[in-house]
Amino acid sequence: MPELDFRNTNSLWSSVLVETLFRCGVRQAVTSPGSRCTPLTIALARHEGIEAIPVLDERSAAFFALGLAKQNRRPVVLVCTSGTAGANYFPAVIEARESGVPLLVITADRPPEMRECASGQTIDQQKLFGSFPVWYHELAVPEATLDRLRYLRQTTAHACERTQRPAAGPVHLNAPFRDPLPPIEDGTARPLEGKIGADFFEHLSNNAVDVSTSAIQRPVTTRGLIVAGAYAPANEERYLDALANLARTLGWPVLVDVLSPARHHELAGVTRVSAYDAILRNEKAAQALTPRTVLCLGNWPTSKVLRSWLERTQAETVLVSPTGLNRDALHGKTRHLPLAPENLRAESPGAADTGYASAWANAETAAQKTLTERFAALDDVFEAKATRVLAEQLPERTPLFVANSMPVRDLEYVWPANDRKVEIHFSRGANGIDGTLSTALGIAHGNASPAVLLTGDLALLHDANGFLLRPQLRGSLTIVLINNAGGGIFEHLPVSQFDPPFETYFATPQTVDFAKLCAAHGVQHEVIRDWSHFAESIAQLPASGVRVLELRTDRKRDAATRKRLFADAANAAAAALA
Repeated sequence: MPELDFRNTNSLWSSVLVETLFRCGVRQAVTSPGSRCTPLTIALARHEGIEAIPVLDERSAAFFALGLAKQNRRPVVLVCTSGTAGANYFPAVIEARESGVPLLVITADRPPEMRECASGQTIDQQKLFGSFPVWYHELAVPEATLDRLRYLRQTTAHACERTQRPAAGPVHLNAPFRDPLPPIEDGTARPLEGKIGADFFEHLSNNAVDVSTSAIQRPVTTRGLIVAGAYAPANEERYLDALANLARTLGWPVLVDVLSPARHHELAGVTRVSAYDAILRNEKAAQALTPRTVLCLGNWPTSKVLRSWLERTQAETVLVSPTGLNRDALHGKTRHLPLAPENLRAESPGAADTGYASAWANAETAAQKTLTERFAALDDVFEAKATRVLAEQLPERTPLFVANSMPVRDLEYVWPANDRKVEIHFSRGANGIDGTLSTALGIAHGNASPAVLLTGDLALLHDANGFLLRPQLRGSLTIVLINNAGGGIFEHLPVSQFDPPFETYFATPQTVDFAKLCAAHGVQHEVIRDWSHFAESIAQLPASGVRVLELRTDRKRDAATRKRLFADAANAAAAALA
């Protein structure tokens, strides 16, 4: 029997809503303090099957929920009060839409009679997030009648369903409440006591609907290429098996994005290429490796070099993505296949091998050999080498959240294909740096494995309020902080040649003492002395708590080192193709 709260209309309404959430598969909710959301917050706190986590800052709360949903692959509920509270959710809602993450956002609101009359803490919350939710609905004002409660149950169940299907994303429910907000006994809901039993909810479930399988039926070419783009499959093993079978059947090489599981798991009998960003910087190599057909699984790759090359080749491209949305930013010869990549198969073998796959394999071997040699000779603290050491030393199956800007690009550049099964998490929907720490904490919370965040200094500072979540954390998070005193990515852009105003307005240098910031939040902090110290610090991760490993680097020197490193690798790849 559900434990419904009959003390007043609002408490009954909210307990029915929360029980429906539970029956539909919701197990976690993130709340922020406020008055208007009192009935919802209390109902969530009372429910034994849902973990309700209080977070002070709504922006941090939203990104924390985003991280939880990424980790657990099920919808997470967000609850806040009326007014500007919900507006702080907006960046995370955008990311959830663009990344396909299931979030159910419930913003408490004043009832209609209290709107547009200068009532306190009231704004227009109708479609507050514009077109970014996959579905929006304003709930009715609570009423203690069976008809209205049936409406609430079915609407809430539909909202849960829409967070996941037909394509995962955020749903927004606006929930008005009249007084009394706390569960004060007023007798309004007591007549329904004994009339709502288990059968009221028993039809609800969270059964997933599988996407149909599709086969490649048309004749194929030996100069075909599979791009395993950024993708977080619901079933990783199934995705990897499908990809391997597809590549072996067609005889095509696979370019494995660092944000794809294919970079981190063995694919037996498949030509895997991870150094393509370096290889394609050499024009002769880029010309020699031009494909006729490209099959892109998931989203477009992270690498700008690869995307530009694909645009120049004008190869016939099939983009396979379960969202059904237009994901072709290149506007090339692209056909869209609205299908989960794990459900794609090749119906017949490809044509006889003409050496295209082996050419890629030779270029990959040469580029990786050069990168390994150059990194071994680098003793100074260098941003990209930190990424290389992480690839070599992180324990198997470590959950790793990667911040945007330079960290994700360094991963793409230098993380070699391996079989260490690192679980890569990312926010590449809108590619922003907001919410980085909070999202990583959401991934770490309740995770059986200690997690790692790789971030730059500006991304960490942008979400420093995320440290307020430390007392709530059940798990372990190690933050690898690349502190180059500013925005390192801008050093690689043409605007870096124009100073002033470059340093002040783009690089945005900062002088924060991270040791003191960590001390203020009770977070362990240490400065990495050398590479052996770093390797030791990440090879065995702590079982609980939050710690920061700070690597202090010189962004201008690092930018110059990257250019030399990639030029050497590109030239080695071209020589291997000659």
